[in-house]
Amino acid sequence: MEYGILSIAIPMLTIILAIITKDVIVSLLGGIFLGLMVLHGYNPLVAFTELFNGTITQFSQRWITKTILFSLFVGAVIKLLERSHAVESFVAFLDRYAKKIDSPIGAQILAYTIGVFIFIESSITSLVAGTVAKPLCDRNGVSREKLAYICDSTSAPICSLIPLNAWGALLLGLIVSAIDGKVISGEGVALLIASIPYNFYGLFTLLIVLIVIYKKWEIGPMKEALPCDYHPSKVNSHTKPALMPMLLPILVMVLAVPAGLYITGKGDIFKGSGSTSVYYATIVTLMVMYLYYVISGRLSHRAYFDGFFKGMGEMLPVAAILFFAIFIGKVIGDLGTAKYLAHLLTGSISPILIPMLIFLVASATAFSTGTSWGTFSIMMPIALALAASMHLDIPLVIAAVISGGIFGDHASPISDTTIISSMAAGCDHVAHVRTQLPYALLGGVLAALAFLVTGYLTI
Repeated sequence: MEYGILSIAIPMLTIILAIITKDVIVSLLGGIFLGLMVLHGYNPLVAFTELFNGTITQFSQRWITKTILFSLFVGAVIKLLERSHAVESFVAFLDRYAKKIDSPIGAQILAYTIGVFIFIESSITSLVAGTVAKPLCDRNGVSREKLAYICDSTSAPICSLIPLNAWGALLLGLIVSAIDGKVISGEGVALLIASIPYNFYGLFTLLIVLIVIYKKWEIGPMKEALPCDYHPSKVNSHTKPALMPMLLPILVMVLAVPAGLYITGKGDIFKGSGSTSVYYATIVTLMVMYLYYVISGRLSHRAYFDGFFKGMGEMLPVAAILFFAIFIGKVIGDLGTAKYLAHLLTGSISPILIPMLIFLVASATAFSTGTSWGTFSIMMPIALALAASMHLDIPLVIAAVISGGIFGDHASPISDTTIISSMAAGCDHVAHVRTQLPYALLGGVLAALAFLVTGYLTI
């Protein structure tokens, strides 16, 4: 059945709801309910029952359940790193032994390096980078605004470029959902990896940060940012320096994911199951953390499980977003949104422009809502189906959604990563937004041009 303009109206209303309410879960639920209303003859009672029956059906699919559990387990890992004082021990180690980085450039490179190598989750990336580098930045006359910019610019971009984390689980879930729905064909992991070279905003942002650090390139409000007075940290004097409590869980998780892909792919990492691999990677990591932390005396048995369950609880909103994102993707597919959109665009807009337009729409959505994950959830199903209908390069379109979500989230004053980066660096939030925006806009303009050029070259 053809639903015409209604197939476009449902996802558009979802985006508008997200902008108005700033609540992605409510917006996704609203979009799902309205879509089910259309699919079931505008009967609200049937739509209501299908909403909750569909929820049960979602859980019947193993890969969805494993992906959601993975996101909850990541929350447990983050909380246990906090409860075990692993981050504090890491800071103390660097402060005592890493004297070679005690310079303005060294302090900034430390924050940058931490941001690149700790890619488990964007929030913990910002928190660790800011906490570790703040004393060195203060001691070497680097402004807190500059540190917040470095933390923010190496959190979401690196998590999207090295998706062995919750970001990868969400993106794989959305891609695999489109594959299972026969919207696109291919292997989920292979398509996600193939999109990485096209993630222009992430790549440009990481490059711009390096230029800012080494060339002392300060533009706009960043020129007025002043360093804070240095006050020696009292934490380091009471904390035993140690690397392993912080590094061991990260190394285990990072190595377990490709090992899982290799095993589930029967020797071919590109054919492995992403949901299964990240699911078991977090389980193995949590088991190693239990043995190491309890045996070493960092945590008691009770303290471990208290942190375990509280960490899972704090990740419930993320798991809900992931769950309803997959659900609305199915509803949008049933409505035939992309086919109708492709029919409207064919002959009126050149396919060359589509990747850039997807990037811009995703950017606007993420900026308005303050969430890249919510943007992925809304935009990815539409973009993938549109790409299939118009015979566009699938990895390029995936990257356009990812880049747009990161750019809008990076520039948005209501983004959680923007807020966390301000907190981690200890600077005023408004000052961080003002000083970061010119660099974010530069990266956004370069990314838009790159999508335009690449669209021309691949069509």
